[in-house]
Amino acid sequence: MVGIFLFGGNDAWNMVVPNDGRYADYAKQRGSSIALAQSSLMPLAGTTFALHAAMAPLKTAWDEGALSVVLNTGPLVTPLTKALYTNRPDLRPVNLMSHEDQQNQWQGLRPRATSRDGFMGRINDQAKATRLPSLISVAGSQLALIGDRSAPLILPSSGPMVRYGYDPSSHDAGIKARQAAIATFADVSSYGAITSLTSRAVSSAYAQAVEANNIIGSTDSAVDKHFVHPTTGAPLNTDIAHQLMRVARMIEAHSALAHAKQTFFVSQTGYDTHTNQINTENELYTDLANALSGFYNAIKFLRLRDSVTAFTMSDFGRVFKGNANGGTDHGWGSNHLVLGGSLQGGRIHGRYPDTTFGGPEDASSDGRWIPSIAAEEYIGAIAKWYGVSAADLPYVFPNWSTWNGGGRGPVPLFKAT
Repeated sequence: MVGIFLFGGNDAWNMVVPNDGRYADYAKQRGSSIALAQSSLMPLAGTTFALHAAMAPLKTAWDEGALSVVLNTGPLVTPLTKALYTNRPDLRPVNLMSHEDQQNQWQGLRPRATSRDGFMGRINDQAKATRLPSLISVAGSQLALIGDRSAPLILPSSGPMVRYGYDPSSHDAGIKARQAAIATFADVSSYGAITSLTSRAVSSAYAQAVEANNIIGSTDSAVDKHFVHPTTGAPLNTDIAHQLMRVARMIEAHSALAHAKQTFFVSQTGYDTHTNQINTENELYTDLANALSGFYNAIKFLRLRDSVTAFTMSDFGRVFKGNANGGTDHGWGSNHLVLGGSLQGGRIHGRYPDTTFGGPEDASSDGRWIPSIAAEEYIGAIAKWYGVSAADLPYVFPNWSTWNGGGRGPVPLFKAT
């Protein structure tokens, strides 16, 4: 499973657009500075929706049944109506529309409490330990990766893993003394239990770095050739492409690493589009779609199309009504993309909101849509596909009982097995 976090709050109401009679209302409500021309959209065959034109590289995945859309999803404590939202503040996620809080709620899945661990880390807590962790980030240290009993491998998006401040060729006395002390500390120690435990951890980290560098620094990987511009054939040189290429390399090496399963976290930044949104989102979506298309082609080449699922997350959706600066402000519910060969592909899951400002699904008066699908129902479907057992789902998703029964449950993303 490959989680792709779009930091800043993706305005996915322009990523997924109604392409039927509802388009006129979309254009009116969004306003001329934000609404996309209907003629520019990429229709999703078999549905009444379309994607932003920059998402055109994903058309092949859609046509091959390996792409789906989940509508109006976000952190929820319990199913909410407008009346409940208005009259029961205790049923709302805390600090709605705050970047940090909403990022933590997506990753920790505790919408009214502080999370000290995340759903990927909790999944990994149940997994068998491997010499190189099978929980891997190419986007730095993130809450989603923290487990109670496990820790992730964190890879750089470019270049090798290096020891901070390490320079074996240095002749500086201070640097040489520090490096000698660290080398001694990392050796199997006879100074007692604490230093012995620490030295094993340091030695293990060094060994992991060497093994990871052999994979990410290899010159004979078969996946890199798929990360090219769909028109020019030039190598993709964006950070999100570099991250997904490294994910593809680690997937390529999964057998050699003895990884039965792998969990990845990648990210793209820049989605806080308070100004100049049209140009910014065009650039961001172009980079994202090209990288995802390259990743999809790579996993097809590896014959692992049915064994990989990638999915988007983001702080929140954005306000439906454009602001005075050609942008949009912080919202709540949002739309998401899921990519993989095991999907019931070519489907739109969930319900597009009633876009009446101040209406039954607006938490304010300008289009902050109350989600109709909880983050647990969305990510929980992927976790079940990934193999998280029914017994472990309440551990991975602390609020699971709210979203598993009584007419609620995981989004039917995947083919029956």
